[in-house]
Amino acid sequence: MKTVAVIGAGTMGAGIAQASALAGYEVILYDLAAELLAQSLDGIWASIDKGVERGKTAATTATTAKSAIQTTTSLETAAHADLIIEAAPERLALKREIFTRLDAAAPEHTILGSNTSSLSINALSGATNRADRFLGVHFFNPAHIMQLVELIRCDFTSDETVTAVRAYVEQLGKTAVLCKDTPAFIVNRVARPFYGEAFRLLGENAADAATVDNLMRSIGFRMGPFELIDLIGCDVNLAVTQTVYDAYFQEPKYRPHPIQKRMVESGRLGRKTGHGFYTYEKE
Repeated sequence: MKTVAVIGAGTMGAGIAQASALAGYEVILYDLAAELLAQSLDGIWASIDKGVERGKTAATTATTAKSAIQTTTSLETAAHADLIIEAAPERLALKREIFTRLDAAAPEHTILGSNTSSLSINALSGATNRADRFLGVHFFNPAHIMQLVELIRCDFTSDETVTAVRAYVEQLGKTAVLCKDTPAFIVNRVARPFYGEAFRLLGENAADAATVDNLMRSIGFRMGPFELIDLIGCDVNLAVTQTVYDAYFQEPKYRPHPIQKRMVESGRLGRKTGHGFYTYEKE
């Protein structure tokens, strides 16, 4: 495996592209508009430079990684890679459409992977004719830093596909954990009560967001729930919560909270918009 294509140049896609390039892979980064790609590339380069400044990345590695990333607005061009990781918004119909086009354009050996955090891998693989070479490859935000990657098999994923993608993840210096195709997989399933109870506390005026976050950090969490939601994006958090809620046939313990919906409707998505539960200076 030499070439990795990343479909979607947002926060997650950029992080996956950066991690792949730093690990020595040739990277094709796809998005709809050249302006989005230019903005994403600027962010990737700035992040790589920061790693050099902090002594975590060798200058020669940084230079090689920067030259290893090419961008394209052609999905068919991006399809010519050994591994393709889709990092588009969490909408089933959109992702299935992307995979249908990728499947038609990609070489026979190409493995297709989705970075979805909650959608069914079986449902996504059904949009292709290569379910044996399809799986979930779920990174966590920020993708170039977080060490865990969930590998999610659909019912037809071959052992060879799992072995190849596990090797890719390990080449990135990350830890792969193999999951079954169940709603929200492992981490997001576990995380639902973490967010849900925090929203209930906030909704019942038991404490404000900063107090809840401070309390969680005081017992060892790196970030509180509202800080983490702002980092991930309130829209992403709501979409995942809604998906899990629906997947479990409206099981009450997974029910989204009205505060989530209100935050999204008002455009307070967190760091990416400059305002969520906290206010951030735009870079």
